[in-house]
Amino acid sequence: MEIAESALQSVVERISAFRAELTPKSRILAAYVIEHLRQVIFMTVAELARACGVSEATVVRFVGQLGYSGYAEFKQALRDFVNTDLTLLDRMEMTVALEPRAKRFQRVVYEEMDNLRQLYEHTDMEDVDRVVSLLQTSAQIYVIGSRLSYSTAYYLGWSLTKIRGGIRILKGSDRTTIDWLTIAPADLLVVIVAQSRYPNELIRLGNLTKRMGQQLVVITDSTACPLLHCADERLVAPSAHIPLIGSPTTLSCLVNYLIMELASRCGPDLKRHQEKLEQSYWENDVLFNMKRLPEGHSNPCE
Repeated sequence: MEIAESALQSVVERISAFRAELTPKSRILAAYVIEHLRQVIFMTVAELARACGVSEATVVRFVGQLGYSGYAEFKQALRDFVNTDLTLLDRMEMTVALEPRAKRFQRVVYEEMDNLRQLYEHTDMEDVDRVVSLLQTSAQIYVIGSRLSYSTAYYLGWSLTKIRGGIRILKGSDRTTIDWLTIAPADLLVVIVAQSRYPNELIRLGNLTKRMGQQLVVITDSTACPLLHCADERLVAPSAHIPLIGSPTTLSCLVNYLIMELASRCGPDLKRHQEKLEQSYWENDVLFNMKRLPEGHSNPCE
């Protein structure tokens, strides 16, 4: 799948590219957006129009001139751009840290629900199906994450080991990952999970994967992810809100679906694979099991 070049441009790059074609009123909007990026991501069409002294129709036309399908897509692109650039200090300033605890809890839950709703409404299932097919047919799969994304990458890799063999989980921060990619077969599938603020080590590994001729799937939280340009397939689960540290909810939900869909396609091979695992767990006393408690004991802590 090829991504259009315009989809990889930031909002600021698009505004610069189209500035000469904008009407005088649209240029007012463009200047305001560039100067007040962090404020605009919270503004409605009416609020932006009022702030710039133009009509709401002008705002809608301006967004269309930039190549966005609507104001919602424009604001998501703004969020992605701003989120990629924000430092920890910036995020704290944008978070209402002094609101009552109950309010903070409600806001966090609401925002995660909003993120999941966006995932449900905007995920391209054809993209997902292609990734699941690669997870099913590739002989070997390396799953890589770094910093914030490593927890999601580990979760994906660990889950894949319960469905099929040939899985290796690697840390982007571990320099030996370069060795593993260098000596791996050309038909390897590499899956990189990347979350804002996108560690440079993952970008280097993505570029290495392409130089080695291996297939690359990128699972990320934004269309602003710098790894998308070298991905053969990509799944993007953007956050509808800017998180304080990061939001794993949508990516974890996406991983759960990938695993469920892959399991549904594996047929008898899945049962044989899982029977082998369960036998090993039992023989090596890996997992807690009530049947192994001493006779007369119902509490494992006694």
